Amino acid sequence: MENYFNYFTEIEEHFQRRRGGILLLSTLDWALIETWKDAGIPLEAVRRGIDAAFERYEKRPGQRKVNSLAYCSQEVLAAAEEMKEAAVGTREAGAAPAVKSSGLENAALIGFLQQCAEKIAAAKLPEGHGISSQVVARETAQTLRQMATETTTAAPRLEDLERRLTVLEEKLFAVLLAATPDDEVVAVRAQADRELAPYRSKMAGPQIAQLQKQYIHKRLLEKYNLPRLSLFYM
Repeated sequence: MENYFNYFTEIEEHFQRRRGGILLLSTLDWALIETWKDAGIPLEAVRRGIDAAFERYEKRPGQRKVNSLAYCSQEVLAAAEEMKEAAVGTREAGAAPAVKSSGLENAALIGFLQQCAEKIAAAKLPEGHGISSQVVARETAQTLRQMATETTTAAPRLEDLERRLTVLEEKLFAVLLAATPDDEVVAVRAQADRELAPYRSKMAGPQIAQLQKQYIHKRLLEKYNLPRLSLFYM
């Protein structure tokens, strides 16, 4: 995937250019980009989908500006499917694209890992009955520091590093979700439902469910000032 580690900013900037004005992306927008990334949708497919959505939208005079990436969801998925069909035989259907090195130096990787470790170690996390978020946080921070040390001696394969980060984040999020009071999670989910409401007709059920999950994930990490454990966020 071209510009793999710039996936989020490339999409944000392309959307803003087509919209014709600066608009800070919402939590819903960032969660949607996350679902595209997790689904292995190429950056070029997202660009094409955004372009197609705006071309259709601009044919309707007197409309207000598009204020969410969710408006482009159908076209992005259609563009991804078209690119997939055009590339039949080049890779297994549904396989995630390989991570390409984007010139990331070891020093940058080490700094990112260490910074994430410090933020997680310093975070004040909720404690549930029989659940110790702080223990998981300490173990996660320790693992990140170990990964940083390993990177000082040998440049890691970025694909492997990204997978390890994903596993760590999923474990941290699972314990955080379990320890967070139910009413707080329900409130976040309700907010996600309200923001999704205008776009439900443009999305399939599985996509809505994944987007809700990503929305809750992002909101809880933001609430407890936890970093995203992915090279996408370097």
